Amino acid sequence: MPPKKTLLSDAHQALGGRMVDFAGWLMPVQYAGILQEHQAVRSSAGAFDISHMGEFFVSGSGALPWMESLFTNKLSSLEIGRCQYTLMLNESGGVIDDLIAYRIGEQEYLLIVNASKIDEDAAWLREHLPPDSDIAFSDASDLFAAVAVQGPDSPAIYEKLFARPMPAKNCVEPFSLPCGNGWLGITGYTGEAGFEIFLETSDASSAETLWKSVLDAGATPCGLGARDTLRLEMCYPLNGSDLSPSTSPLEAGLGFFVDLEKDPFCGRDTLLSQKQNGLQKRLAALLVEGKAPPLRPHYPVFSGETQIGETTSGALSPSLNSGIAMAYLPAELAKIGTEVSVEIRGKKFPARIVRKPFYTRP
Repeated sequence: MPPKKTLLSDAHQALGGRMVDFAGWLMPVQYAGILQEHQAVRSSAGAFDISHMGEFFVSGSGALPWMESLFTNKLSSLEIGRCQYTLMLNESGGVIDDLIAYRIGEQEYLLIVNASKIDEDAAWLREHLPPDSDIAFSDASDLFAAVAVQGPDSPAIYEKLFARPMPAKNCVEPFSLPCGNGWLGITGYTGEAGFEIFLETSDASSAETLWKSVLDAGATPCGLGARDTLRLEMCYPLNGSDLSPSTSPLEAGLGFFVDLEKDPFCGRDTLLSQKQNGLQKRLAALLVEGKAPPLRPHYPVFSGETQIGETTSGALSPSLNSGIAMAYLPAELAKIGTEVSVEIRGKKFPARIVRKPFYTRP
């Protein structure tokens, strides 16, 4: 089956974007180059097409308790116009997906889910809908185009586009532009200030008008390559690589987004057991010492001559000019300062476990 195309596919190709298949979507991996695009986000602002991501709407008086039974943190603490990162787990505590939950009304929520998980997430949620409830659930992923703007110049770009100051992080608000209406989320995946524009449209010309206005306001077009190096420098886990149905959010270092004190939720018993008995493995940050070929997922990690894990994500950090990776390692070997080695193309390169994140703003 050929990959799907976002409404901005022609615009990317017109700008010289190098297109690849990502999670079943034809997406730009880079334009001028990953290094230049990465540096644009760290120093000014970059724009990313995120139209491949999923948009679900949930409403009704039963929506909140239903979601709290499936998600890891306390959505009841969300005020209208606020959002939070959360996770949806299977019965054994493994991660089905990580997502952003926006409260957009008294009993109405918008969920942003990962592109590769849209169908699976929708099926899981529908399967767990309580009978005879007033909950309305809809998958509106085909009805939106979306653009993320990230970088220190993003507040200025926001003000140019919407003629008002950018709200605080984790806010959500509606917008109206000549090209259409939708929702604005103040979140991000790069460690920089930023926002996401979710435009309700199935018309390519409207999406292209939005994209052009973002670029005209000062953002550099960026592809998936820079998005990956940016998020990895921040140690933000990638679903399908660093997060999976066989790893828990506690093992991934995401305990901050898990509220074990709230009413029971799917997977909670496993997490309680892990907390009480101790974790067997942890997602560690590895910094390669010295020159090495670029790191990639599934490279073996060694302690002496014993393989103790494999990388889940890896890249050359443009900000640090060093190889960086994440890997699940035995808990006793995942401590900061532990010396390990990573096998790349049949040769071992020394590395050590470092504190997360790899990058902090100067």
